[in-house]
Amino acid sequence: MGNHKTIAISRLTGAALRPLAAGALMLGTLAAMPAPAAAESCWMHNGSVMRLQATGDRRWFSYDNPRPQLRRAGVAPGTVLFEGVKRGNWYEGTARVFSRHCPGQPQVYSVAGPVRPDQLQVTVSGTRNINRQCHPTDAVTTDTLVFTYSHQC
Repeated sequence: MGNHKTIAISRLTGAALRPLAAGALMLGTLAAMPAPAAAESCWMHNGSVMRLQATGDRRWFSYDNPRPQLRRAGVAPGTVLFEGVKRGNWYEGTARVFSRHCPGQPQVYSVAGPVRPDQLQVTVSGTRNINRQCHPTDAVTTDTLVFTYSHQC
């Protein structure tokens, strides 16, 4: 009788293990698949070298080598200028404007705009308040940021 129970348990265990083994094989296949694409490239913007980072549809332009005037405003390599998403050939998100009068306190505003068909230029624009010495005025302006591909970083 002990043998009969052992065989039944073996068969049950074998039958129960087949779906588990198939699931483990699928998990192994998923683990071997590459992670979502991430890209890094260098772009020029207003005299500064920028680094574009991409993960899925998310995008960040950060300063790789800020021009001297921006360094005086507290901008360092790695400081984010734009963050948002790419939907088709369109970027939308938030940008920052930096001032030497209020380093470390950038003004954040919404921007959006197209990617050139050859994918080598991104132009976003948005309306923001004009600040004087870190204080808002009643005036507004439209900023346009143009990023032009330079090279793989």
